This record gives sequence, C-alpha cells and structure tokens, in this order.
Amino acid sequence: MALNRKCTCYYGRRRVNGKSFKAQREESVRRTVYVSDIDQQFTEERLAALFSSYGHVVDCRICGDPHSVLRFAILEFADEYGARAALSLGGTMLGFYPVKVLPSNTAILPSEDEREMCARTIYWTNIDKKIAQADVKNFFETSCGEVSRLRLLGDNVHSPHIAFVEIVMSLRSP
Repeated sequence: MALNRKCTCYYGRRRVNGKSFKAQREESVRRTVYVSDIDQQFTEERLAALFSSYGHVVDCRICGDPHSVLRFAILEFADEYGARAALSLGGTMLGFYPVKVLPSNTAILPSEDEREMCARTIYWTNIDKKIAQADVKNFFETSCGEVSRLRLLGDNVHSPHIAFVEIVMSLRSP
C-alpha cells in the first residue's frame, strides 16, 4: 500500500529581535484556543485529534491535576482560521462534561529542549486510516533516518489520520 507523500513539516522557531518576537507571539496567540473542563479520559493526543478536524493542530498541552475535572488545555493551530473554527466546539460533551472553548490570552512557549525536539519532528497529515503505525515508521526510517518517537492520531470514525514523527537527527542543515 503506497503512503501519501503530502507532508507538512513544522520546525523549531529561531531566535529573533524583540519586535519580531512580540509580533510572532501576538500572531501565535491568535492561533491559540483555551479549553477547560476536560474529562480525565482525554489525553493530549485525543484532544488534538478531535480539534484537528477544524485545522492543523501544531501543539496541544493539557494542564492541571490528571484526576481533577478542573483540567484545561491550550491548543495552537497552524493558522487563525483553525482557532476560530475550533471555538464552535464549546459546549460539546467530551466524556461527562461539556467543554468550554475560548480564545486564548497566551501562546505556548516551548522550552529549549522542546525547540530542539521540534526541529526533529515532522507533522504529517492526510494519512489514510488503513495505514498502520508500523508502515508510517518504516516510510520515515527509509526516507529520513531512525525514528525516535511516533504518534499516529485518529480513530476509525474520523479520517484522515495525522502523525507526529520525531527523527533522531535534526532535519535542519548545519
């Protein structure tokens, strides 16, 4: 079975001057939503998969006590349109609770380790749901080198799947 070779890659962010950083941060905030009242059964992967039907999810962070109904998340989309469309999920029952989805007041700022990891991570979308995780891993190991981590997101109801593939060596040229 041939794999779809359409691939979108997101690399770590470069350091920039103060004005550029502020503009980048403001633009990132516009692409970000705040989600509260997240049921304990939801993981970052499941939440990102759910929201990915509204746009490309670049990052998803669930915060708070994993055993509490007071958990919240911040999701960043590739563009503002995805974030705006995701606001329509407000009030949707996720598990036992209706979630609140609001525009975020903050951006997700990666640590230096996360930036380095992002430089080695490929975000791949439009994967047919019939493709197995082992096939995705084999494709990337053949094309890019050793895969250190792979997350294939999706379920049998929603198609297509998405994947986050972390390669051992950096994708950036020296």
